[in-house]
Amino acid sequence: MAKLNFGGVTEEVVTREEFPLEKAREVLKNDTIAILGYGIQGPGQSLNLRDNGFNVIVGQRKGGKTWEKAVADGWVPGETLFDIEEACKKATIIEYLLSDAGQIDQWPTVKKHLTKGKALYYSHGFGITFQDRTGEVPPTDVDVILVAPKGSGTSLRTMFLEGRGLNCSFAVGQDATGKAYERTIALGVGIGAGYLFETTFKRETWSDLTGERGTLMGAIQGLLLAQYETLRENGHTPSEAFNETVEELTQSLGPMFGEKGMDWMYANCSTTAQRGALDWMGPFHDAAKPVFEKLYNSVKTGHEAQVSIDSNSKPDYREKLNAELKALHESEMWQTGQTVRTLRPERN
Repeated sequence: MAKLNFGGVTEEVVTREEFPLEKAREVLKNDTIAILGYGIQGPGQSLNLRDNGFNVIVGQRKGGKTWEKAVADGWVPGETLFDIEEACKKATIIEYLLSDAGQIDQWPTVKKHLTKGKALYYSHGFGITFQDRTGEVPPTDVDVILVAPKGSGTSLRTMFLEGRGLNCSFAVGQDATGKAYERTIALGVGIGAGYLFETTFKRETWSDLTGERGTLMGAIQGLLLAQYETLRENGHTPSEAFNETVEELTQSLGPMFGEKGMDWMYANCSTTAQRGALDWMGPFHDAAKPVFEKLYNSVKTGHEAQVSIDSNSKPDYREKLNAELKALHESEMWQTGQTVRTLRPERN
C-alpha cells in the first residue's frame, strides 16, 4: 500500500500504479466472476470487468426488464447470461449486487452454492453488518470481501469509458483461502477503481447509510427545498428561486469545488460572498450537526436498517414508494428544474 497524507492524517491506499491491471488479471486468471443483479451496480461492474479481460457471467431473474437490459448490453443467454442459481453454480467469485431486499430473498439459493474456496463479494456491507436481521451468514470456508464504489454504477461505467477511475473502499471480512486480499484488490482494479482505501463491513455500512440520508440525498434535498421555499415565500419567481438555489450550485459552483475544493471557492469569490459565507457557515453547521449525530446513531444502532427491511418487505411497498417519488417529481421546485434544464445552452 502507498502511504498518503489526508489533511494531516496518514492513510494507506492502493493505487493502480502498485497493483496494475496486468497483476489483477493474473490473480483472477482461473476465476469465473458471476455478477448477480443487473440494476444499480451490476451493469457498470460487469461491463468494466468484461472490457478489462476478465471471465465474467451475469446471473439475473429471467423475464424482467433487467434481463432484457443485460441482453441489450451483449450478455448472451446460455453463454454469459444465466438465471441466478446457474450463475452461482458456475462461479468461483459471486458478486452479490442485488438490492438489500433482493439479497435477503435470494440468500437461500446463493448460500447452497458457496462451496469451499469460493469468494462472496459485496459492494455494500448491509447484509453482513446486519446479518442477525438479514440472515446472511456465509460458510466459514469461503472468502467474504467487499469493494464499494463511491458513486453510482452509472458513474463507474462513465468514468471507465472516459479513462478515469471511481474511488472505492475495500474490506476483507473473512479470509478462508489466504488470498482474499489479493482477490479483493484485483476485483477493485478490474471494475475500474481510481484508488482503493481500506474499511470494514461495518464502517462502510454506517458511512454509506449516513451519506445517503445526509449530504448525498436526504440533507441536500431538505436544504435546497428550505431555501427555495423561503425565496418563493418572499416573492421570488420559480425561475429565480431555482437558479439561485439549484442551478448555480450544480452547473457552476459544484464542478469547480469538486475539482479544486470549497477552500478554493471561498478564496475565489467576491468579498461580499466571502464575508457572508464565512459568517453563515457556523450557524448552518451548528444547526445541522445535531441532526447528523442523531442520524449516525440511528444508523449504528440498526434502526435505519430495520426500517428499510420492514418497509421493503411490505406487499404494497413499491406502490407507496412510487407515490412518494411521484410527489417529489411533481413538486414545484423540480418541475421548475425540468423546464430550466431545457433552456441550458447546448455544449458544442
